[in-house]
Amino acid sequence: MSFPLLTATALTPAIGAIVTAAVPAARRTAAKWLALLFSLATAGFAAAVLLRFDTGDGADRFQLTESRSWIEDFGVRYELGVDGIGVAMIALTAVLIPFLIGAGWNDADPKEGQAPATRWRPTQGFFALILAVEAMVILSFAATDVFLFYIFFEAMLIPMYFLIGGFGDRAGEQGEEGQARQRSYAAVKFLLYNLAGGLIMLAAVIGLYIATADQLDAGTFSLQAILDARASGDLELATGTERWLFLGFFIAFAIKAPLWPVHTWLPNAMGESTAPVAVLITAVVDKVGTFAMLRFCLGLFPEASEWATPVVITLALVSIIYGALLALGQRDMKRLIAYASVSHFGFIVLGIFAMTSQGQGGATLYMINHGIATAALMLVAGFLISRRGSRLIADYGGVQKTAPMLAGTFLIGGLATLSLPGTGPFVSEFLVLVGTFSRYEVAGIIACSGIVLAALYVLVLYQRTMTGPLKEGLEKLPDLKVRELAVVGPLIGLLLFLGVYPKPLTDIVNPAVEHTLSDVEQTDPQPHVPEVEATRE
Repeated sequence: MSFPLLTATALTPAIGAIVTAAVPAARRTAAKWLALLFSLATAGFAAAVLLRFDTGDGADRFQLTESRSWIEDFGVRYELGVDGIGVAMIALTAVLIPFLIGAGWNDADPKEGQAPATRWRPTQGFFALILAVEAMVILSFAATDVFLFYIFFEAMLIPMYFLIGGFGDRAGEQGEEGQARQRSYAAVKFLLYNLAGGLIMLAAVIGLYIATADQLDAGTFSLQAILDARASGDLELATGTERWLFLGFFIAFAIKAPLWPVHTWLPNAMGESTAPVAVLITAVVDKVGTFAMLRFCLGLFPEASEWATPVVITLALVSIIYGALLALGQRDMKRLIAYASVSHFGFIVLGIFAMTSQGQGGATLYMINHGIATAALMLVAGFLISRRGSRLIADYGGVQKTAPMLAGTFLIGGLATLSLPGTGPFVSEFLVLVGTFSRYEVAGIIACSGIVLAALYVLVLYQRTMTGPLKEGLEKLPDLKVRELAVVGPLIGLLLFLGVYPKPLTDIVNPAVEHTLSDVEQTDPQPHVPEVEATRE
């Protein structure tokens, strides 16, 4: 029996969460270091998964598989396996978490002048919850049993609820009570939206089991078994049944993504969270939604996916334009980044449902590059906000005069967010647009307007905060510290590396994209070359 590498990768942060939470209240620093060490160990296991994954011709679709009986009477198994997309998403998660822990090193400590807690352990709880989310996200990316995926898809909401509601941003216009109300509202809204989507998905999961039980020897939740049965013709879902099941899954994933019009929880959640938790939401947790569209919606319901494509592409285009326009009008720095993410998720969904290899490959790269770019920009914004104590853009100006390193890293993160050539997101966005143009020209043209709007909201944000005369009260604003540079520097380096040399990612992702296109029986459109009659001289 081979070593259960995927289980070990997910179990490491789960154990770390328990150990960190158990550290005595007075040992806050020890809890921080424990959390960091466990996150680095998880990154080590993720690197082993990456190295063990075979990208060669003829390699299995799902690799490093594990399968054990769990709830045998209901056909539920503990099944794990990863394709290229799953490997890439696990790697993204494992890479980002140590940086988030480093960025939030002091976020849950007692405020200045406040006596440290002797019984309640807020610092320990903060880092334990981050590790718990990491464990559940990794299992979501690795689960090949639909019911197992559903469990972790929903379970991650609980630690996220406490991270948003219990460890919110300390900068705001209201006092302590007002901030607490805003955090509570954001956390409850996040939970209710996602729980509602999860309940719809649960009904679809049960419906899928019943459909397989009617046509196969026994009901199953196994993704591989269902894919094999569909390929062999043993399982044929009625058109109406397949479409209803697709909608049940898609609505839950669209809320998690988030896609317009079920996106409204995201600006509240990101605005009221600490910067590391805001990154955890949009760069890690939300990616489970778009990942699941590729793995489950397209894989399980190919006909329904093709049927829903025109509507989904329309929603994606609305997300791109709507998110960018609202980002332009924001006064709050963190809400601006949140609405920018809504726009970016529109590009990801557009690439997925363009049903081309370039579009889906670009969408997968976009998930990764958006995660890194948003992490860099949001964390630098968080460092800036913690110094001034305000999220309002109007409270800043001329920061580059007193904190040039902070301003420089903020600029690079912003330029990556608007997909400047030479940064990772540019490659992703270019592939999404090329893949969309080749099948849906009008949609590709409309999506291009999102690029112009992104340049506007990013450059205007930088101009208002970093350039011009120095704002009163910022004369002694400190520049980035060593710990902060250690957090942001590698993320910026990774963005530049993937912008120049994305091949390591494309080699992993492209075979999985080919399998997904095969599931929906789609091929890339062939270029049309008009015939021209030869003319004689």
